[in-house]
Amino acid sequence: MNDTAILGIIGGSGLYEMPGLQAARELSMDTPFGKTSAPIVIGILEGTRVAFLARHGLGHHITPTEVPYRSNIYALKSLGVERIVSISACGSLKEEMAPGHIVVPDQIYDNTHGRARSFFSEGLVAHVSVADPFCRDLSNQLESAVSDAGGVVHRGGAFITIEGPRFSTKAESNTYRQLGMSIIGMTASPEVFLAREAEICYATMAHVTDYDVWHVTETPVTVEMVLNTLHKNTTLAQNAVRSLARNLAQKRDCECADALATALITRKDAIPPTTRQKLDLLVRKYI
Repeated sequence: MNDTAILGIIGGSGLYEMPGLQAARELSMDTPFGKTSAPIVIGILEGTRVAFLARHGLGHHITPTEVPYRSNIYALKSLGVERIVSISACGSLKEEMAPGHIVVPDQIYDNTHGRARSFFSEGLVAHVSVADPFCRDLSNQLESAVSDAGGVVHRGGAFITIEGPRFSTKAESNTYRQLGMSIIGMTASPEVFLAREAEICYATMAHVTDYDVWHVTETPVTVEMVLNTLHKNTTLAQNAVRSLARNLAQKRDCECADALATALITRKDAIPPTTRQKLDLLVRKYI
């Protein structure tokens, strides 16, 4: 069986499977950073080999803080994935980004505090560039796919990631608005940064489920509100992924594939053998 894929789909709240995969096969994967959130399902979608992973596990039992982000990205890298589309729920911090709309952000603000943010430690240091954290090329393709699927899509905006699992206070929500944030969620970071360290293109299809708690004429966000909107958008998300898989460009038109070329700073002979082995998948072409 062929266990490789070029497109990874990470499903968040409300999207736990990807129907329509042909020749699908389920893989239980372990990595140097532990097991993945759930088994990864490999299959063919619209002619493209795809790997689907449920971020919060089957049955949604993993909190945003507990998601094994490094394991998930490492496993997708080991399968040959070159591009990742993250599907996630978010709250809107702007009037025009209404519930039911899709946002494909171009910036992120990391406001988390309890997560491992990098693959690099234990004697191997890398300073990866993330001035533009989301892959422009893949984000453009994703925007077109959402539009083709009939969604109302907003291109660009800053995505603030909070630790969770609680929702924001009104004071926090209004502060984020004053800082110029567009949407708010709990899982984009460190996922986007780990993808860059793994030299994988990364884009987010963020489903607006609510107005967080800042909007004076709207009910504050609840789990029921989130799930109701996501349920309505499930078909849209699946159709957008199909469109992306069907029209995915053959070659990557970005710099993501060489993100580590100027990032590694540790002298080669100073890298501990165990660390070198652990990170071989990521750094072998450089050291």
